[in-house]
Amino acid sequence: MTEKTGDRGIKLKSWLQLLSVVAGIILVSVISSFLRFRYDLTEDKRFSLSRPTRQVLSHLKNDIYIQVYLEGEIPIPLKRLKRSVGEMLDEFRIASGRKIDYEFINPSGGKDARQREAQYQTLEKKGLNPIRLETGDSEGGSSQKIIFPGMIVNYNGIEVPVNFLNNSTSSSEQNILRSVEGLEYEMIQTIATLSSDTINKVAFIEGHGEIPEIETADITMNLARFFTIDRGVIGGKPGILDKYAAIVIAGPEKVFNESDKLVLDQYIMNGGKVMWLIDEVAVNSDSLRFGTTVGLYRPLNIEDQLFRYGARINPAIVQDIECVPIRLMVMSGGTRQQVVSAPWVYNPLLKPAANHPITRNLNRVEGEFVNYIDTVGLDPAIRKRILLSTSEYSRTVSPPVMISLKEAEMTPVEKNFNKQNLPVAVLLEGVFTSAFKNRMVSNLTDDKNLRIRTESKETRMIVIADGDIIRNEVKRSGLNESPLPLGQDKYTGQVYGNRDFLINCLNWLVDKNGIMELRSRELKLRLLNYKIIKADKFKWQLINIAGPVIVVIIGGFFYSYFRRKKYAEN
Repeated sequence: MTEKTGDRGIKLKSWLQLLSVVAGIILVSVISSFLRFRYDLTEDKRFSLSRPTRQVLSHLKNDIYIQVYLEGEIPIPLKRLKRSVGEMLDEFRIASGRKIDYEFINPSGGKDARQREAQYQTLEKKGLNPIRLETGDSEGGSSQKIIFPGMIVNYNGIEVPVNFLNNSTSSSEQNILRSVEGLEYEMIQTIATLSSDTINKVAFIEGHGEIPEIETADITMNLARFFTIDRGVIGGKPGILDKYAAIVIAGPEKVFNESDKLVLDQYIMNGGKVMWLIDEVAVNSDSLRFGTTVGLYRPLNIEDQLFRYGARINPAIVQDIECVPIRLMVMSGGTRQQVVSAPWVYNPLLKPAANHPITRNLNRVEGEFVNYIDTVGLDPAIRKRILLSTSEYSRTVSPPVMISLKEAEMTPVEKNFNKQNLPVAVLLEGVFTSAFKNRMVSNLTDDKNLRIRTESKETRMIVIADGDIIRNEVKRSGLNESPLPLGQDKYTGQVYGNRDFLINCLNWLVDKNGIMELRSRELKLRLLNYKIIKADKFKWQLINIAGPVIVVIIGGFFYSYFRRKKYAEN
Protein backbone atom coordinates (compact mmCIF):
# COMPACT_ATOMS: atom_id res chain seq x y z
CA MET A 1 0.00 0.00 0.00
CA THR A 2 2.81 2.35 0.85
CA GLU A 3 4.61 1.65 -2.44
CA LYS A 4 1.43 2.38 -4.48
CA THR A 5 0.86 5.60 -2.58
CA GLY A 6 4.49 6.63 -3.19
CA ASP A 7 4.19 5.83 -6.91
CA ARG A 8 1.03 7.93 -7.16
CA GLY A 9 2.78 10.80 -5.41
CA ILE A 10 5.70 10.61 -7.84
CA LYS A 11 3.35 10.50 -10.84
CA LEU A 12 1.34 13.44 -9.51
CA LYS A 13 4.53 15.40 -8.92
CA SER A 14 5.71 14.63 -12.48
CA TRP A 15 2.38 15.75 -13.95
CA LEU A 16 2.49 18.96 -11.92
CA GLN A 17 6.03 19.65 -13.14
CA LEU A 18 4.93 19.04 -16.74
CA LEU A 19 1.92 21.32 -16.37
CA SER A 20 4.10 23.98 -14.75
CA VAL A 21 6.56 23.86 -17.68
CA VAL A 22 3.71 24.03 -20.24
CA ALA A 23 2.05 26.89 -18.36
CA GLY A 24 5.38 28.71 -18.14
CA ILE A 25 5.97 28.34 -21.88
CA ILE A 26 2.47 29.63 -22.65
CA LEU A 27 2.92 32.56 -20.26
CA VAL A 28 6.29 33.51 -21.76
CA SER A 29 4.80 33.26 -25.28
CA VAL A 30 1.89 35.54 -24.36
CA ILE A 31 4.16 38.12 -22.72
CA SER A 32 6.67 38.04 -25.58
CA SER A 33 3.86 38.69 -28.08
CA PHE A 34 3.47 42.15 -26.54
CA LEU A 35 7.19 42.84 -26.49
CA ARG A 36 9.37 43.46 -29.55
CA PHE A 37 12.93 42.29 -29.48
CA ARG A 38 14.76 42.73 -32.77
CA TYR A 39 18.51 42.34 -32.95
CA ASP A 40 20.49 42.96 -36.12
CA LEU A 41 23.55 40.70 -35.99
CA THR A 42 24.78 41.53 -39.52
CA GLU A 43 28.14 43.28 -39.81
CA ASP A 44 26.82 46.13 -41.98
CA LYS A 45 23.51 46.44 -40.05
CA ARG A 46 21.45 45.90 -43.18
CA PHE A 47 18.27 45.23 -41.19
CA SER A 48 18.48 48.31 -38.95
CA LEU A 49 16.56 51.50 -39.68
CA SER A 50 18.24 54.85 -39.18
CA ARG A 51 17.10 57.45 -36.67
CA PRO A 52 15.66 59.83 -39.35
CA THR A 53 13.65 56.95 -40.83
CA ARG A 54 12.21 55.95 -37.46
CA GLN A 55 11.38 59.56 -36.72
CA VAL A 56 9.43 59.96 -39.99
CA LEU A 57 7.59 56.66 -39.56
CA SER A 58 6.68 57.31 -35.94
CA HIS A 59 4.94 60.57 -36.92
CA LEU A 60 2.75 59.16 -39.69
CA LYS A 61 -0.83 60.39 -39.29
CA ASN A 62 -2.53 58.27 -41.96
CA ASP A 63 -2.08 54.80 -43.41
CA ILE A 64 0.16 54.16 -46.40
CA TYR A 65 -0.48 51.44 -48.95
CA ILE A 66 2.42 50.26 -51.15
CA GLN A 67 2.17 48.15 -54.31
CA VAL A 68 5.44 46.41 -55.21
CA TYR A 69 5.68 45.04 -58.76
CA LEU A 70 8.23 42.30 -58.12
CA GLU A 71 5.99 39.23 -58.25
CA GLY A 72 5.82 36.44 -60.83
CA GLU A 73 8.61 34.81 -62.81
CA ILE A 74 11.62 37.06 -62.31
CA PRO A 75 15.39 36.37 -62.51
CA ILE A 76 17.23 35.24 -59.39
CA PRO A 77 19.01 38.62 -58.82
CA LEU A 78 15.63 40.37 -58.79
CA LYS A 79 14.32 37.75 -56.36
CA ARG A 80 17.08 38.83 -53.98
CA LEU A 81 15.97 42.43 -54.50
CA LYS A 82 12.38 41.36 -53.82
CA ARG A 83 13.43 39.72 -50.55
CA SER A 84 15.31 42.85 -49.48
CA VAL A 85 12.30 45.04 -50.31
CA GLY A 86 10.01 42.77 -48.30
CA GLU A 87 12.37 42.82 -45.30
CA MET A 88 12.66 46.61 -45.46
CA LEU A 89 8.88 47.07 -45.66
CA ASP A 90 8.42 44.73 -42.69
CA GLU A 91 10.74 46.98 -40.68
CA PHE A 92 8.83 50.04 -41.91
CA ARG A 93 5.52 48.51 -40.88
CA ILE A 94 6.75 47.74 -37.36
CA ALA A 95 8.40 51.14 -36.88
CA SER A 96 5.23 52.93 -38.09
CA GLY A 97 2.93 51.10 -35.68
CA ARG A 98 1.29 49.05 -38.47
CA LYS A 99 0.39 52.15 -40.51
CA ILE A 100 2.17 50.78 -43.57
CA ASP A 101 0.65 47.94 -45.56
CA TYR A 102 1.97 46.45 -48.78
CA GLU A 103 1.50 43.72 -51.33
CA PHE A 104 3.56 42.23 -54.15
CA ILE A 105 1.85 42.31 -57.55
CA ASN A 106 2.65 40.51 -60.77
CA PRO A 107 2.46 43.14 -63.56
CA SER A 108 2.18 40.33 -66.13
CA GLY A 109 -0.72 38.64 -64.36
CA GLY A 110 -3.40 39.60 -66.89
CA LYS A 111 -5.50 36.88 -68.51
CA ASP A 112 -4.60 37.85 -72.06
CA ALA A 113 -2.05 39.93 -73.97
CA ARG A 114 -4.40 42.92 -74.22
CA GLN A 115 -4.87 43.13 -70.45
CA ARG A 116 -1.13 42.79 -69.86
CA GLU A 117 -0.34 45.53 -72.37
CA ALA A 118 -2.91 47.82 -70.75
CA GLN A 119 -1.32 47.13 -67.35
CA TYR A 120 2.14 47.93 -68.74
CA GLN A 121 0.96 51.23 -70.19
CA THR A 122 -0.73 52.19 -66.92
CA LEU A 123 2.43 51.52 -64.91
CA GLU A 124 4.58 53.50 -67.35
CA LYS A 125 2.18 56.45 -67.15
CA LYS A 126 2.44 56.30 -63.36
CA GLY A 127 6.23 56.63 -63.65
CA LEU A 128 7.59 53.09 -63.30
CA ASN A 129 10.44 52.28 -65.68
CA PRO A 130 10.24 48.86 -67.36
CA ILE A 131 13.18 46.61 -68.17
CA ARG A 132 13.02 44.05 -70.95
CA LEU A 133 14.73 40.69 -70.56
CA GLU A 134 15.28 37.93 -73.11
CA THR A 135 14.26 34.54 -71.68
CA GLY A 136 14.81 31.12 -73.26
CA ASP A 137 12.43 28.17 -73.38
CA SER A 138 12.89 24.39 -73.42
CA GLU A 139 12.71 24.25 -77.21
CA GLY A 140 15.63 26.63 -77.75
CA GLY A 141 13.50 29.67 -78.54
CA SER A 142 13.43 32.98 -76.73
CA SER A 143 10.86 35.49 -75.67
CA GLN A 144 10.88 38.94 -74.13
CA LYS A 145 9.76 39.53 -70.54
CA ILE A 146 8.80 42.96 -69.25
CA ILE A 147 9.55 43.63 -65.58
CA PHE A 148 8.78 46.74 -63.52
CA PRO A 149 11.30 46.77 -60.65
CA GLY A 150 9.61 49.43 -58.58
CA MET A 151 6.65 50.30 -56.40
CA ILE A 152 3.76 52.76 -56.13
CA VAL A 153 3.30 54.53 -52.79
CA ASN A 154 -0.33 55.52 -52.06
CA TYR A 155 -1.05 58.18 -49.42
CA ASN A 156 -4.30 60.11 -49.10
CA GLY A 157 -5.18 59.38 -52.71
CA ILE A 158 -1.79 60.49 -54.05
CA GLU A 159 0.34 57.97 -55.93
CA VAL A 160 4.11 58.36 -56.25
CA PRO A 161 6.39 55.91 -58.12
CA VAL A 162 9.69 54.63 -56.75
CA ASN A 163 12.08 52.89 -59.17
CA PHE A 164 14.61 50.53 -57.62
CA LEU A 165 17.15 50.14 -60.44
CA ASN A 166 19.28 53.08 -61.52
CA ASN A 167 20.18 51.96 -65.07
CA SER A 168 23.79 51.65 -64.03
CA THR A 169 26.38 50.44 -66.50
CA SER A 170 27.91 48.20 -63.83
CA SER A 171 27.31 44.46 -63.54
CA SER A 172 23.86 43.17 -62.61
CA GLU A 173 25.14 42.03 -59.20
CA GLN A 174 26.57 45.48 -58.46
CA ASN A 175 23.41 47.14 -59.78
CA ILE A 176 21.21 45.07 -57.47
CA LEU A 177 23.54 45.79 -54.53
CA ARG A 178 23.37 49.53 -55.21
CA SER A 179 19.61 49.30 -55.37
CA VAL A 180 19.51 47.47 -52.01
CA GLU A 181 21.84 50.08 -50.50
CA GLY A 182 19.50 52.84 -51.63
CA LEU A 183 16.22 51.17 -50.65
CA GLU A 184 15.80 52.88 -47.29
CA TYR A 185 16.56 56.31 -48.75
CA GLU A 186 14.30 55.94 -51.80
CA MET A 187 11.40 54.69 -49.70
CA ILE A 188 11.63 57.07 -46.76
CA GLN A 189 12.30 60.13 -48.96
CA THR A 190 9.03 59.49 -50.78
CA ILE A 191 7.10 58.76 -47.58
CA ALA A 192 8.53 61.83 -45.83
CA THR A 193 7.53 64.06 -48.75
CA LEU A 194 4.00 62.65 -48.97
CA SER A 195 3.34 62.77 -45.24
CA SER A 196 4.86 66.20 -44.59
CA ASP A 197 2.51 68.96 -43.44
CA THR A 198 4.45 71.51 -45.48
CA ILE A 199 6.08 71.12 -48.89
CA ASN A 200 9.24 73.08 -49.61
CA LYS A 201 9.10 75.60 -52.44
CA VAL A 202 11.82 75.91 -55.08
CA ALA A 203 12.09 78.78 -57.56
CA PHE A 204 13.72 78.85 -60.99
CA ILE A 205 15.03 82.38 -61.46
CA GLU A 206 14.22 84.17 -64.73
CA GLY A 207 15.06 87.54 -66.24
CA HIS A 208 18.72 86.96 -67.18
CA GLY A 209 18.31 84.79 -70.27
CA GLU A 210 18.08 81.56 -68.30
CA ILE A 211 17.30 78.24 -70.01
CA PRO A 212 13.67 78.29 -71.27
CA GLU A 213 11.01 76.44 -69.32
CA ILE A 214 10.43 73.78 -72.02
CA GLU A 215 14.14 72.88 -71.88
CA THR A 216 14.00 72.34 -68.10
CA ALA A 217 10.60 70.65 -68.20
CA ASP A 218 11.89 67.15 -67.42
CA ILE A 219 13.77 68.11 -64.26
CA THR A 220 10.84 70.34 -63.22
CA MET A 221 8.37 67.45 -63.51
CA ASN A 222 10.63 65.16 -61.50
CA LEU A 223 11.34 67.77 -58.84
CA ALA A 224 7.57 68.24 -58.46
CA ARG A 225 7.56 64.88 -56.61
CA PHE A 226 9.36 66.63 -53.75
CA PHE A 227 8.77 70.36 -54.07
CA THR A 228 6.40 73.06 -55.24
CA ILE A 229 8.10 74.61 -58.28
CA ASP A 230 7.75 78.29 -59.24
CA ARG A 231 9.41 80.49 -61.86
CA GLY A 232 9.86 84.24 -61.83
CA VAL A 233 12.06 87.32 -61.93
CA ILE A 234 13.78 88.89 -58.95
CA GLY A 235 13.09 92.46 -60.02
CA GLY A 236 15.47 93.90 -57.42
CA LYS A 237 12.89 93.38 -54.65
CA PRO A 238 14.43 92.47 -51.28
CA GLY A 239 12.67 89.57 -49.54
CA ILE A 240 10.96 88.29 -52.68
CA LEU A 241 12.81 84.96 -52.33
CA ASP A 242 12.34 84.47 -48.59
CA LYS A 243 9.46 81.96 -48.97
CA TYR A 244 11.61 79.59 -51.01
CA ALA A 245 13.71 76.83 -49.46
CA ALA A 246 16.04 76.92 -52.46
CA ILE A 247 16.43 78.63 -55.81
CA VAL A 248 17.93 77.49 -59.12
CA ILE A 249 19.84 79.79 -61.48
CA ALA A 250 20.05 77.73 -64.68
CA GLY A 251 22.29 78.89 -67.52
CA PRO A 252 21.86 82.68 -67.51
CA GLU A 253 23.10 84.55 -70.61
CA LYS A 254 22.59 88.18 -69.55
CA VAL A 255 24.43 90.31 -67.04
CA PHE A 256 23.07 90.48 -63.47
CA ASN A 257 22.45 94.01 -62.23
CA GLU A 258 23.59 95.03 -58.76
CA SER A 259 20.02 95.19 -57.40
CA ASP A 260 19.35 91.52 -58.25
CA LYS A 261 22.76 90.55 -56.87
CA LEU A 262 21.86 92.26 -53.59
CA VAL A 263 18.60 90.33 -53.38
CA LEU A 264 20.43 87.04 -53.99
CA ASP A 265 23.12 87.93 -51.47
CA GLN A 266 20.68 88.78 -48.70
CA TYR A 267 18.64 85.66 -49.46
CA ILE A 268 21.80 83.63 -48.84
CA MET A 269 22.66 85.65 -45.72
CA ASN A 270 19.23 84.72 -44.31
CA GLY A 271 19.91 81.02 -44.80
CA GLY A 272 18.67 80.57 -48.38
CA LYS A 273 20.11 77.84 -50.59
CA VAL A 274 21.19 78.34 -54.20
CA MET A 275 22.09 75.98 -57.03
CA TRP A 276 24.15 77.93 -59.57
CA LEU A 277 24.52 76.49 -63.10
CA ILE A 278 26.77 78.98 -64.84
CA ASP A 279 28.70 79.09 -68.13
CA GLU A 280 31.46 81.69 -68.46
CA VAL A 281 32.00 80.81 -72.15
CA ALA A 282 29.08 81.20 -74.56
CA VAL A 283 28.78 78.57 -77.29
CA ASN A 284 25.92 78.50 -79.79
CA SER A 285 25.30 74.77 -80.20
CA ASP A 286 22.70 75.30 -82.93
CA SER A 287 25.39 76.67 -85.22
CA LEU A 288 27.08 73.26 -85.20
CA ARG A 289 24.43 72.09 -87.65
CA PHE A 290 26.35 74.11 -90.22
CA GLY A 291 29.65 72.53 -89.18
CA THR A 292 31.26 75.23 -87.03
CA THR A 293 30.56 77.50 -84.09
CA VAL A 294 32.56 79.77 -81.82
CA GLY A 295 33.14 80.00 -78.08
CA LEU A 296 33.33 83.50 -76.61
CA TYR A 297 34.03 84.79 -73.11
CA ARG A 298 30.78 86.00 -71.53
CA PRO A 299 31.05 87.56 -68.06
CA LEU A 300 27.78 87.77 -66.12
CA ASN A 301 28.78 90.22 -63.36
CA ILE A 302 28.37 87.56 -60.66
CA GLU A 303 32.01 86.50 -60.67
CA ASP A 304 32.89 88.73 -57.70
CA GLN A 305 29.94 87.39 -55.72
CA LEU A 306 30.83 83.72 -56.28
CA PHE A 307 34.47 84.53 -55.51
CA ARG A 308 33.44 85.96 -52.13
CA TYR A 309 31.50 82.76 -51.40
CA GLY A 310 34.51 80.56 -52.22
CA ALA A 311 34.30 79.53 -55.91
CA ARG A 312 35.67 80.84 -59.20
CA ILE A 313 34.37 79.58 -62.55
CA ASN A 314 37.24 79.73 -65.04
CA PRO A 315 36.38 81.02 -68.55
CA ALA A 316 37.80 78.01 -70.39
CA ILE A 317 36.17 75.07 -72.18
CA VAL A 318 37.07 71.57 -71.03
CA GLN A 319 37.89 68.80 -73.50
CA ASP A 320 37.91 65.21 -72.24
CA ILE A 321 38.83 61.89 -73.86
CA GLU A 322 36.13 60.19 -71.79
CA CYS A 323 33.18 61.73 -73.57
CA VAL A 324 29.80 61.13 -75.16
CA PRO A 325 29.98 60.22 -78.87
CA ILE A 326 28.02 62.11 -81.50
CA ARG A 327 26.59 60.94 -84.84
CA LEU A 328 28.25 62.18 -88.01
CA MET A 329 27.39 61.76 -91.69
CA VAL A 330 30.50 60.61 -93.56
CA MET A 331 31.15 59.65 -97.15
CA SER A 332 31.71 55.96 -97.90
CA GLY A 333 33.09 54.87 -101.26
CA GLY A 334 33.06 58.43 -102.55
CA THR A 335 29.31 58.66 -103.10
CA ARG A 336 27.46 56.91 -100.28
CA GLN A 337 26.81 58.61 -96.94
CA GLN A 338 26.52 56.72 -93.68
CA VAL A 339 26.09 57.62 -90.02
CA VAL A 340 28.98 56.81 -87.67
CA SER A 341 29.64 57.47 -83.99
CA ALA A 342 32.63 59.66 -83.18
CA PRO A 343 34.04 60.88 -79.85
CA TRP A 344 33.08 64.48 -79.11
CA VAL A 345 35.52 65.80 -76.53
CA TYR A 346 33.30 68.81 -75.81
CA ASN A 347 30.70 66.52 -74.17
CA PRO A 348 32.67 65.08 -71.23
CA LEU A 349 31.40 62.25 -69.06
CA LEU A 350 31.82 63.78 -65.62
CA LYS A 351 32.76 61.58 -62.65
CA PRO A 352 30.57 61.80 -59.53
CA ALA A 353 32.42 61.79 -56.21
CA ALA A 354 32.19 58.31 -54.70
CA ASN A 355 32.17 59.37 -51.06
CA HIS A 356 29.35 61.90 -50.79
CA PRO A 357 25.61 61.21 -50.35
CA ILE A 358 24.71 63.45 -53.31
CA THR A 359 26.79 61.57 -55.83
CA ARG A 360 27.25 58.08 -54.38
CA ASN A 361 26.30 55.29 -56.82
CA LEU A 362 25.35 57.72 -59.59
CA ASN A 363 25.93 57.11 -63.27
CA ARG A 364 28.36 59.41 -65.05
CA VAL A 365 26.92 62.86 -65.78
CA GLU A 366 26.89 64.23 -69.32
CA GLY A 367 28.24 67.74 -69.76
CA GLU A 368 28.31 70.05 -72.77
CA PHE A 369 30.90 72.79 -73.34
CA VAL A 370 31.84 72.57 -69.67
CA ASN A 371 33.96 75.09 -67.75
CA TYR A 372 35.86 74.24 -64.57
CA ILE A 373 35.98 75.59 -61.02
CA ASP A 374 38.67 76.68 -58.59
CA THR A 375 37.83 76.80 -54.90
CA VAL A 376 39.23 80.01 -53.45
CA GLY A 377 39.81 81.48 -50.03
CA LEU A 378 40.94 79.93 -46.77
CA ASP A 379 37.93 80.79 -44.63
CA PRO A 380 37.59 77.89 -42.15
CA ALA A 381 33.87 78.65 -41.81
CA ILE A 382 33.26 77.36 -45.36
CA ARG A 383 33.51 73.64 -46.14
CA LYS A 384 34.13 72.70 -49.78
CA ARG A 385 33.48 69.35 -51.45
CA ILE A 386 34.01 68.49 -55.11
CA LEU A 387 30.93 66.71 -56.50
CA LEU A 388 31.74 66.34 -60.21
CA SER A 389 35.09 66.29 -61.99
CA THR A 390 36.59 65.42 -65.35
CA SER A 391 38.57 62.27 -66.05
CA GLU A 392 42.34 61.83 -65.84
CA TYR A 393 42.61 62.72 -69.54
CA SER A 394 41.33 66.26 -70.05
CA ARG A 395 42.54 69.67 -71.14
CA THR A 396 41.21 73.21 -71.53
CA VAL A 397 40.95 75.70 -74.39
CA SER A 398 40.52 79.42 -73.82
CA PRO A 399 38.13 81.70 -75.72
CA PRO A 400 37.81 82.91 -78.35
CA VAL A 401 37.90 79.45 -79.91
CA MET A 402 36.56 77.99 -83.14
CA ILE A 403 34.75 74.67 -82.72
CA SER A 404 34.26 72.43 -85.74
CA LEU A 405 32.58 69.07 -86.22
CA LYS A 406 35.68 68.00 -88.15
CA GLU A 407 37.42 67.70 -84.77
CA ALA A 408 35.29 64.60 -84.10
CA GLU A 409 36.91 62.88 -87.09
CA MET A 410 40.35 63.10 -85.46
CA THR A 411 41.44 60.53 -82.88
CA PRO A 412 42.34 62.29 -79.58
CA VAL A 413 46.03 61.99 -78.68
CA GLU A 414 46.20 60.90 -75.05
CA LYS A 415 49.46 62.73 -74.23
CA ASN A 416 47.86 66.06 -75.18
CA PHE A 417 45.15 65.64 -72.53
CA ASN A 418 47.41 66.18 -69.54
CA LYS A 419 45.06 67.69 -66.96
CA GLN A 420 43.39 65.48 -64.38
CA ASN A 421 40.17 65.64 -62.35
CA LEU A 422 39.23 69.24 -63.06
CA PRO A 423 36.39 70.25 -60.69
CA VAL A 424 33.10 71.00 -62.45
CA ALA A 425 30.66 71.05 -59.51
CA VAL A 426 31.42 72.02 -55.92
CA LEU A 427 29.35 72.03 -52.72
CA LEU A 428 29.90 74.97 -50.36
CA GLU A 429 28.59 74.75 -46.79
CA GLY A 430 28.99 76.95 -43.77
CA VAL A 431 28.81 80.63 -42.86
CA PHE A 432 29.37 83.02 -45.79
CA THR A 433 30.44 86.65 -45.84
CA SER A 434 28.20 89.05 -47.74
CA ALA A 435 29.42 90.25 -51.13
CA PHE A 436 28.03 93.67 -50.14
CA LYS A 437 29.94 94.02 -46.89
CA ASN A 438 31.37 97.54 -46.53
CA ARG A 439 29.43 98.74 -49.59
CA MET A 440 26.82 101.44 -49.99
CA VAL A 441 23.53 99.85 -51.05
CA SER A 442 21.04 102.69 -50.63
CA ASN A 443 21.04 103.31 -54.37
CA LEU A 444 20.35 99.62 -55.16
CA THR A 445 16.94 99.29 -53.53
CA ASP A 446 13.82 101.30 -52.88
CA ASP A 447 13.55 99.76 -49.41
CA LYS A 448 15.20 102.42 -47.28
CA ASN A 449 14.67 100.35 -44.13
CA LEU A 450 16.62 97.36 -45.46
CA ARG A 451 19.23 96.21 -42.96
CA ILE A 452 22.13 94.44 -44.65
CA ARG A 453 23.34 91.23 -43.09
CA THR A 454 27.09 90.88 -43.51
CA GLU A 455 27.34 87.26 -42.30
CA SER A 456 25.04 84.41 -43.20
CA LYS A 457 23.31 81.81 -41.14
CA GLU A 458 24.59 78.26 -41.60
CA THR A 459 23.61 77.46 -45.18
CA ARG A 460 24.59 75.63 -48.38
CA MET A 461 25.04 76.27 -52.09
CA ILE A 462 26.17 74.25 -55.09
CA VAL A 463 28.10 75.80 -57.98
CA ILE A 464 28.11 73.92 -61.32
CA ALA A 465 30.26 75.19 -64.18
CA ASP A 466 27.86 74.01 -66.89
CA GLY A 467 24.33 75.24 -67.52
CA ASP A 468 23.57 72.48 -70.03
CA ILE A 469 23.65 69.75 -67.36
CA ILE A 470 20.05 70.69 -66.56
CA ARG A 471 18.90 71.15 -70.17
CA ASN A 472 16.69 68.45 -71.75
CA GLU A 473 16.31 68.04 -75.49
CA VAL A 474 12.95 68.96 -77.03
CA LYS A 475 11.08 67.06 -79.73
CA ARG A 476 9.36 69.50 -82.04
CA SER A 477 6.60 68.63 -84.49
CA GLY A 478 4.99 71.65 -86.05
CA LEU A 479 3.82 73.86 -83.20
CA ASN A 480 3.95 70.99 -80.69
CA GLU A 481 6.89 70.71 -78.30
CA SER A 482 7.52 67.78 -75.96
CA PRO A 483 10.53 67.42 -73.63
CA LEU A 484 12.73 64.33 -73.88
CA PRO A 485 14.09 62.63 -70.73
CA LEU A 486 17.00 64.52 -69.21
CA GLY A 487 20.30 62.69 -69.59
CA GLN A 488 19.05 60.05 -72.03
CA ASP A 489 21.01 59.57 -75.25
CA LYS A 490 18.44 59.74 -78.04
CA TYR A 491 20.48 57.40 -80.24
CA THR A 492 21.62 54.66 -77.83
CA GLY A 493 19.06 54.99 -75.05
CA GLN A 494 21.89 55.18 -72.49
CA VAL A 495 20.75 57.03 -69.35
CA TYR A 496 23.30 59.33 -67.73
CA GLY A 497 23.09 60.60 -64.18
CA ASN A 498 22.05 64.21 -64.85
CA ARG A 499 18.51 63.94 -63.48
CA ASP A 500 19.45 61.99 -60.35
CA PHE A 501 22.38 64.31 -59.66
CA LEU A 502 20.26 67.46 -59.79
CA ILE A 503 17.45 65.97 -57.71
CA ASN A 504 19.96 64.86 -55.09
CA CYS A 505 21.55 68.31 -55.10
CA LEU A 506 18.28 70.05 -54.26
CA ASN A 507 17.28 67.41 -51.70
CA TRP A 508 20.65 67.90 -50.01
CA LEU A 509 20.28 71.68 -49.97
CA VAL A 510 16.92 71.61 -48.19
CA ASP A 511 17.44 68.46 -46.07
CA LYS A 512 17.01 69.28 -42.39
CA ASN A 513 16.48 65.83 -40.86
CA GLY A 514 19.45 63.93 -42.28
CA ILE A 515 17.53 61.70 -44.70
CA MET A 516 20.06 62.32 -47.48
CA GLU A 517 22.79 60.81 -45.30
CA LEU A 518 21.15 57.44 -45.91
CA ARG A 519 22.66 57.48 -49.40
CA SER A 520 26.05 56.91 -47.73
CA ARG A 521 24.96 53.47 -46.58
CA GLU A 522 27.29 50.74 -47.79
CA LEU A 523 26.59 47.02 -47.95
CA LYS A 524 29.27 44.45 -48.69
CA LEU A 525 28.74 42.31 -51.76
CA ARG A 526 29.69 38.78 -50.74
CA LEU A 527 30.03 36.89 -54.01
CA LEU A 528 31.34 33.36 -54.47
CA ASN A 529 34.73 32.90 -56.13
CA TYR A 530 33.82 31.05 -59.30
CA LYS A 531 37.42 29.98 -59.98
CA ILE A 532 37.67 28.23 -56.62
CA ILE A 533 34.22 26.73 -57.10
CA LYS A 534 35.26 25.23 -60.42
CA ALA A 535 38.59 23.93 -59.09
CA ASP A 536 37.16 22.40 -55.88
CA LYS A 537 33.79 21.33 -57.28
CA PHE A 538 34.35 17.55 -56.85
CA LYS A 539 35.75 17.94 -53.32
CA TRP A 540 32.73 19.83 -52.05
CA GLN A 541 30.32 17.49 -53.82
CA LEU A 542 32.02 14.55 -52.09
CA ILE A 543 31.88 16.30 -48.71
CA ASN A 544 28.20 17.16 -49.07
CA ILE A 545 27.14 13.71 -50.30
CA ALA A 546 29.44 11.32 -48.45
CA GLY A 547 30.04 13.46 -45.37
CA PRO A 548 26.60 13.04 -43.74
CA VAL A 549 26.66 9.28 -44.42
CA ILE A 550 30.08 8.90 -42.81
CA VAL A 551 28.98 10.95 -39.77
CA VAL A 552 25.91 8.69 -39.30
CA ILE A 553 28.04 5.51 -39.60
CA ILE A 554 30.60 6.81 -37.08
CA GLY A 555 27.84 7.90 -34.71
CA GLY A 556 26.16 4.48 -34.98
CA PHE A 557 29.45 2.73 -34.27
CA PHE A 558 30.11 4.72 -31.11
CA TYR A 559 26.51 4.30 -29.97
CA SER A 560 26.71 0.50 -30.35
CA TYR A 561 30.11 0.42 -28.69
CA PHE A 562 29.08 2.35 -25.58
CA ARG A 563 25.77 0.48 -25.38
CA ARG A 564 27.50 -2.94 -25.37
CA LYS A 565 30.04 -1.67 -22.86
CA LYS A 566 27.30 -0.38 -20.54
CA TYR A 567 25.31 -3.61 -20.48
CA ALA A 568 28.43 -5.78 -20.30
CA GLU A 569 29.29 -4.07 -16.98
CA ASN A 570 25.80 -4.82 -15.66
